Amino acid sequence: MRVLVQRCSRAEVRIDGEVAGQIGIGFLLLVGVTHSDTRQDAEYLARKVAALRVFNDADGKMNLALKEVDGAVLSISQFTLYGHSRHGNRPSFVDAARPEVAEPLYQYFNDLLRRQYELQVETGRFGADMKVDFINDGPVTILLDSSDK
Repeated sequence: MRVLVQRCSRAEVRIDGEVAGQIGIGFLLLVGVTHSDTRQDAEYLARKVAALRVFNDADGKMNLALKEVDGAVLSISQFTLYGHSRHGNRPSFVDAARPEVAEPLYQYFNDLLRRQYELQVETGRFGADMKVDFINDGPVTILLDSSDK
């Protein structure tokens, strides 16, 4: 499972022209699932996201976690995180999990952030054509991969 974390000052997702989710300061998360991922992968990444200290403290050091700055999460499912172009220029997405595997793990990940870590989590809609707009603060972008655990 992969999560691309982007620290933002605001983010929103639109589906069919309507705002489906929006946040102020926090994380825009792009979440991808592969075939071998399990609930343990989602648990590992939820813990990492909740504890990630990338917000500035009073001394200007990246030392604060999301809850410490009253931040929120906009979580977007993104199968293209498992795209590769090793053979040619058209990406292959064979490493991305099928929706029947990916969607429950994506939902479980978001539920963990809400219930276990008590974070405000907004989402798009799994499998939808979404338009995401955000301001990357810093910019700060971190790739988390559960295969690194």
